[in-house]
Amino acid sequence: MKLAELLATDGDELAAREHVKSLMRDARGRGTGAGKTSESESTSSLGIIGAGIMGRAVAAAALGGGLHVAVTDVNADALAAAKTGIIGELIAAGKSDDEARGLADRLLRITSESAEVAACDLVLESVAENPRIKQQVYAEIEPLLSERAILATNTSTIPIRELAMGLKRPERFCGAHFFHPVRERPLLEIIHGPKTDPKTVATARGFAASIRKMPIVVEDGPGFLVNRLLLPYVTEAMELLLDGVDIHTIERVATEFGMAKGPLQLLDEIGLDTALQGGWVLSAAFPERTVSSPLLVAMIKAKNLGTKTGCGFFDHSGGRKGVRNLLCEAPEGPFRQKVPDTFSLPIAEGVPELIEKWKRDTPDSASPPDDSIVLARLLLTMILEATRLLEDGTVGRPEDIDLGVLFGLGFPIDRGGLLWWADRLGAGPIVKMLGEIKGLGTRVQPTEMLLKMAAESRTFYQ
Repeated sequence: MKLAELLATDGDELAAREHVKSLMRDARGRGTGAGKTSESESTSSLGIIGAGIMGRAVAAAALGGGLHVAVTDVNADALAAAKTGIIGELIAAGKSDDEARGLADRLLRITSESAEVAACDLVLESVAENPRIKQQVYAEIEPLLSERAILATNTSTIPIRELAMGLKRPERFCGAHFFHPVRERPLLEIIHGPKTDPKTVATARGFAASIRKMPIVVEDGPGFLVNRLLLPYVTEAMELLLDGVDIHTIERVATEFGMAKGPLQLLDEIGLDTALQGGWVLSAAFPERTVSSPLLVAMIKAKNLGTKTGCGFFDHSGGRKGVRNLLCEAPEGPFRQKVPDTFSLPIAEGVPELIEKWKRDTPDSASPPDDSIVLARLLLTMILEATRLLEDGTVGRPEDIDLGVLFGLGFPIDRGGLLWWADRLGAGPIVKMLGEIKGLGTRVQPTEMLLKMAAESRTFYQ
């Protein structure tokens, strides 16, 4: 198989969709089943510490599920804007203005009192991605919690074992990682720390089901599942820019393959500063395959932080554009794909000049990587990281990896999931294709698992 064939579909879209339906049934069943076991406890109220973008979005999801919600924040301005932001999230998720306001009036409390939040069944911390700040929050809130309450963190990268240091009851602590934008991503990544009690995990699964999210449970570790897979996707995008590939080519190649968002638009939505904070955690854990990007640092210094500031790689001042293939519930079936829109976000002012400043010098005769190389770098590196996740035991099943990329990263349902698609390619051809980009070094070196699969002609789902 040649690299150019990566862009082609294999004509097996119907089988891919059936596979995705099966994954969803399994995930929903495990979430609903957990909510009925003797190990789990019911969750009727959610406390949220942090009224930022993510905190407001999670609050809206919980209100939509009929839960009572209490939100607090030390920032008075954020707290004052919280109710309006939550109502806006409910409306964006499909509620009418009257419905959204009715839910907020009936079930939502905006409070400056920690005790009101601590009285909830589950308390979710959603503050800055900084261990010191998070642990300060826990030191204040844990003594106020009831014995049956669960404390959870929405961290995207920091290991649970690190955050749990100093907790009096680490068995009641877990990760509950939501994905941005919450209303479009039906996944909840539940992280089982080294001291987390199985009852805590079961209750977190039941909570996921109550707000119509599909739970996947993963073991503790830097980046957990989804952000471990996100790292190569966005890393290669940044590196491709420095290798001379223009922004719209990278986004076009990714979305033509079927990704819901190109990697640079995804970075804008995550927030470049947030991505850098997460990158530090992953770089410390995996230095041999993590690339530091001077361009990312330069973008942050220029205050191009993404949608939160109105500009990142793209100018977002004109509102939401370029949204593709968003997955959501539908009466006619478990999911639907919206018809792709034309990608039309303009590049933010000053970004081409920043890229030019940091772009690598190449011989005059050298041309930028073509579309097939761009796609290989974006996706084959994700497959390699998936094999590492299976090798180190962070994830036990290929099904969970596919759920993670489909509903956490917007991988195309017509491809069935990252590893289902990899099985269509075959381990042997993947190893050969990686050989064509071996100049990138350690980060594209085939893992022992992949080499063994190629030698034995095995598949991930075999």
